[in-house]
Amino acid sequence: MAPFPHISGLFGAASPFGCAVRSMNAGNQRQEDAASNPSVKHAVAALMGGNNSSKVVPAAPAEGGIKMYSQEYYMTCALGGIVSCGATHTAVTPLDVVKCNIQTDPAKYKGISSGFSILLKEQGPAGLFRGWLPTLMGYSAQGAFKFGLYEYFKKTYADMAGEELVAKYQTLIFLAGSASAEFFADMALSPFEAVKVAVQTRPGFAKGLSDGMPKLIQQEGAGVLFKSLVPLWGRQIPYTMMKFGAFENVVQLLYKYAVPKPREECSKAEQLTVSFAAGYIAGVFCAVVSHPADNLVSKLNAQKGSTAGDIIKQMGWYALFTRGLGLRIIMIGTLTGLQWGIYDSFKVAAGLPTTGAKVPTPAK
Repeated sequence: MAPFPHISGLFGAASPFGCAVRSMNAGNQRQEDAASNPSVKHAVAALMGGNNSSKVVPAAPAEGGIKMYSQEYYMTCALGGIVSCGATHTAVTPLDVVKCNIQTDPAKYKGISSGFSILLKEQGPAGLFRGWLPTLMGYSAQGAFKFGLYEYFKKTYADMAGEELVAKYQTLIFLAGSASAEFFADMALSPFEAVKVAVQTRPGFAKGLSDGMPKLIQQEGAGVLFKSLVPLWGRQIPYTMMKFGAFENVVQLLYKYAVPKPREECSKAEQLTVSFAAGYIAGVFCAVVSHPADNLVSKLNAQKGSTAGDIIKQMGWYALFTRGLGLRIIMIGTLTGLQWGIYDSFKVAAGLPTTGAKVPTPAK
């Protein structure tokens, strides 16, 4: 069964997005859905608290585990991406609501504390969670393709490069794999992001996804759902390249200089602590490199008929790079650290190794 057919169907079977999804299944013709795999079920149960053991992460199953780089492997990584991205982005919805309003109406929302105060006064606590459903749906879809396709492209590019080039240029493999994955992931995110920003920044526009998406299409046409796709690529591709490239290398540096024993001798809990720490560090860099495009995306979705050039002229370059940056560093650093911690917890619970600083061995 192809992963997430309801998402890939939005773009058509012949589209690049659909082709990317099908390519994940090309190496394995079995029709069994990976969600029925006992190891995947084990991972889900562990993360949901079904295991009463005092261990942070259950031991990997001795038999019936998931074969590396098989269809089940990529599906498990995609499921881990859904859990990590969907849950974390939804959890920080209040911060996102304040950030978007600071970016789109700085005269009214002058800072973090005033932003929270004004929203609470005018809209009540519910106002801080406006747009939570498109956030959950959009970033779950994005997470599936971001992590699933990253693992796929990382292996594919390593096979194409060969052992000698991989040893010399492993960071380029990380960067190319993550950029390729994010290109497709943003196609899944864009429609939900458009609705999310409209709901969060246009008072009285809509209550959420169910009424917001039809109203947005009715008012501005279906193309509005992808109006900010190019700025979204501009924000998310550098962000994701930093997220994966920095993470993989920071993990390597932590094990080399900060952790007093080799990775192979660390417990699963210790390895997951490294994953969170490396993810947080990578997240700070992610926020800085992607912030100008984040301002563009927020403004484009909040102002009907505006273009990227209009926004840059209106904001100025300094504000484009700095407005809302402090809050975004806090939000993205925490969010990225949690995402890597959750994602690697899911993988370990399914019997897979944690992610970090090693390109897959090229096929002979």
